[in-house]
Amino acid sequence: MVDVRTLPDVMQKNLTALDCPVFENKPWVRGAPLKDRRVAMLSSAGLHLRSDQHFVGGDPSYRGIPNDTAADEIVMSHISVNFDRTAFQQDFNVTFPLQHLADMEEEGLIGSVASNHYSFMGATDPRDMEDDARHLAGVLKADQVDAVVLLPV
Repeated sequence: MVDVRTLPDVMQKNLTALDCPVFENKPWVRGAPLKDRRVAMLSSAGLHLRSDQHFVGGDPSYRGIPNDTAADEIVMSHISVNFDRTAFQQDFNVTFPLQHLADMEEEGLIGSVASNHYSFMGATDPRDMEDDARHLAGVLKADQVDAVVLLPV
């Protein structure tokens, strides 16, 4: 992740001037212990299956990644001069820790791993993503997911 203070002045000014939406509702609930939860991952790295449509800038949609997907079938189409993809290319678990989640399930630290995980494209205005995010919430609920690991990139 790039520190905005290390960017050229013009980029710093543009980034710090971006409108940041305020959401009125901030629901927070307590739930069951992790050992009893079904867990999915949600990334903003623009990840998708090799066979899926690539993300483009500002794309508010999401892509599903089945839990049993092989590492060489996961592609990152999030591109930025300020984003180093080297670690992802060497070990996808750095950005999308499927193996670590499976290990947690095997060790009994979480109840189960969801059937699918999901990725949005980073740097998209959250207001444009609301419809897709609401749809995804229903998809997660149908899969009985009750915990989500947020993986911002």
